[in-house]
Amino acid sequence: MRNAHLLSIHRYPVKACRGQAPREAVVEPWGLAGDRRWALIDDGGKVVTQRQQPRLARVAAALVPGGVRLSAPGLEPLTVAVPEPMDPVTLEIFRDKVEGVLADAEAHAWCSAYLGVGVRLVHMDDPATRRPVDPAYALPGETVSFADGYPLLLITVASLDALNTLIAEGDHAAEGPLPMDRFRPNLVVSGTEPWAEDGWSRVEIGEVAFRIAKACGRCVVTTTDQRTAGRGREPLHTLGRHRRIDGRLVFGQNLVPLGRGTVRIGDPVRVTG
Repeated sequence: MRNAHLLSIHRYPVKACRGQAPREAVVEPWGLAGDRRWALIDDGGKVVTQRQQPRLARVAAALVPGGVRLSAPGLEPLTVAVPEPMDPVTLEIFRDKVEGVLADAEAHAWCSAYLGVGVRLVHMDDPATRRPVDPAYALPGETVSFADGYPLLLITVASLDALNTLIAEGDHAAEGPLPMDRFRPNLVVSGTEPWAEDGWSRVEIGEVAFRIAKACGRCVVTTTDQRTAGRGREPLHTLGRHRRIDGRLVFGQNLVPLGRGTVRIGDPVRVTG
């Protein structure tokens, strides 16, 4: 672990869409600044992700001053302003009831035109209060944005290499090797042994400390090619054979920040618990 360091940083301004890879990012209590503060909802108020709409993998979202810029095949790019924090709507994300603020009608129309179904774009105006982390794994007061359940996701390069070796030895070897973007991490760490993160409970990355909440259970999104939106069998087939823990197929670790600060590519990674 003496050479462990932060290899890359990833933030996803709109949940389920393609993100950005900055060289540094501010860490807030609920995740990276700007990460998953926007999401799409259907007519019933449920959050829409690549689980239902794999084509979202081809929508790029970039933070711009005062909002987010969307681009997708076949459409002119659109810049959406952060809406005024008024008249919140209630939406549902993994059984959580959360309040958000609707973007303007042009944003809804743009997203609906791309997907071919009616959706609306919402913004989380106050992540400090809107959505608590799962109480089974949270400390009092911990909150999260529109991420699946936890503020950040960490994956190590060594574990992905090990998983790809297992895929190469399995029934669907032609689907591998899989790139890191299949797993939509926030922090990618290099310089560890494979699966070393399974034994971590606390870690420091540069100036920021984190606690490990739990291993990340994986879903069908990991089978989605983030460039073409096509789907296959891997990595779930191989995870089911080799990484089934407590009934879940796991890969990566969910993190909760223990303070604020900035993480930068090249920062040392130190395991403290």
